[in-house]
Amino acid sequence: MHTPSALPSAPALPPLPASALPRWYECRIPPPVIDAAAAALMLWAVRAVPAAQLWSAGGNALIWGAALLLAAAGSAIALAGLHSFWQARTTPNPFTPARSRQLATHGIYRRTRNPMYAGMWLILAGWGVWLGNAAALLPLAAAPLALNFFQIAAEERILRARFGREYEHWCARTPRWFVNVGKKTA
Repeated sequence: MHTPSALPSAPALPPLPASALPRWYECRIPPPVIDAAAAALMLWAVRAVPAAQLWSAGGNALIWGAALLLAAAGSAIALAGLHSFWQARTTPNPFTPARSRQLATHGIYRRTRNPMYAGMWLILAGWGVWLGNAAALLPLAAAPLALNFFQIAAEERILRARFGREYEHWCARTPRWFVNVGKKTA
């Protein structure tokens, strides 16, 4: 009987300093859950403040088109981020950023340090356009703040501790959320 040999395991990562580890509330809520909560709050805001309605939900073909365009762009950006993680052979798992083996600084990560989160935000923005109510803007604006509090701050501390100068140089040339218009990235 033939037994397959075990695959060689990757070398162990050096331990991180305690100051870089996630706090008790960080890296516990999946980012899509944070955005789903924001989407639900947006819908609640629409129902709570009907006077803020700018157009009927779904509106017309132009509204549908704008909402779908934002959602499609967001999906493409988020998937490009995931693809870059796969190419770099590093973990996209939001619960275990300390398992990052290398920085993903190529592809979409040359334009933004958080394409998956930015993409999810654009999907939320598409939802907001479809809802057509100004009250939905508050949860939409709060979503990146919640992501920063519950996820991004810990990720940045861990990456800074793990990759040092390489991470600092990447941060200096790449914005956290959006493309710097007219700025050339190396």
